[in-house]
Amino acid sequence: MNARVRSRRGALFDDDDYRKMLRMGPAEIARYLEESPAYEEEINALGSRFSGVDLIEYALNRSLADDFNDILDWCQGRLYDLVARYLRQFDAWNVKTVLRGLYADADRETVDVDLIRAGEFDERRLTRLLDAATIEDVVEVLSDTIFGDPLEAAYEEYEETGVLVPLENAVDRAYYGRLSTQDLRGEALVEYREFLEAEIDFRNAINALRLARSGADIDPAEYFIDGGTLFSAADLRGLVGSPDELADRIRESRYGEELSTPLSTLDEGTSLIAFERAMEASLLEYADSLGRIHPVSVTPVVSYILAKQREVENIRAIARGKEAGLSEDEIEDELVIL
Repeated sequence: MNARVRSRRGALFDDDDYRKMLRMGPAEIARYLEESPAYEEEINALGSRFSGVDLIEYALNRSLADDFNDILDWCQGRLYDLVARYLRQFDAWNVKTVLRGLYADADRETVDVDLIRAGEFDERRLTRLLDAATIEDVVEVLSDTIFGDPLEAAYEEYEETGVLVPLENAVDRAYYGRLSTQDLRGEALVEYREFLEAEIDFRNAINALRLARSGADIDPAEYFIDGGTLFSAADLRGLVGSPDELADRIRESRYGEELSTPLSTLDEGTSLIAFERAMEASLLEYADSLGRIHPVSVTPVVSYILAKQREVENIRAIARGKEAGLSEDEIEDELVIL
């Protein structure tokens, strides 16, 4: 299992590949992907129906789904359960994508191209989500899933405020709630538990900094995700009013070394987007380091899942940036590069 994952990890694009793609247009990027074993089949299968950025996006998402379905096929027993639970993040992604599409009045095809068919939802469920005419319809479609009750509870606040944040937060909390670390026992799962705690801590830190910079009168406890070790809901309530104290709290934590780069971007006064990209890179490095401590565990698998996601997101950012006429420097700012 881990040998197969290591093989696929070794075949991922590196920084030099991204720099080459930064000098290409969408059609050239598609041809470059066609030369890669990871995307050749998808590009060839979709090339007669799509072109340019659309071809790239559909091929990326299909490759991602195929990759993760392969991983599930390789897993057995407890490992299968852990990986399947982690991959439900794509159900959360798809729910938020549909909600954002309806909110922005995007057409069905635009939303569909952003869906990633790698979670637990089957094609029938995804079709029902795409067919939903209103956000209330989405809540109804999901009533029998883990997202149903949280979305129903958040819908009233959405109606009052007119912003998606309560609904998106409900989706995230439902997903992370199912990633509970309480049942992760045994030496082989220690690193995985630490990784999940770190991911939740990083998400809470990002949410807290967003609230701190927004100046909005919002209770941070409403956006707190249980399961981490760095903050409690009460901690965040006190720290959101002081971004400097919040950064110091992170700097003095067990993640201080891993997050030195993201924290330096805050010190330099750059945007939260740069901070979030640096956080994503740090989380991947953290997962890699934990996987080296205990290589025969679920952590190397999760590390690969993160790395494959980063690859797909980087290629998508390059293709979209090129289509929008952004400069190479502007596009590179959007990439997660280790």
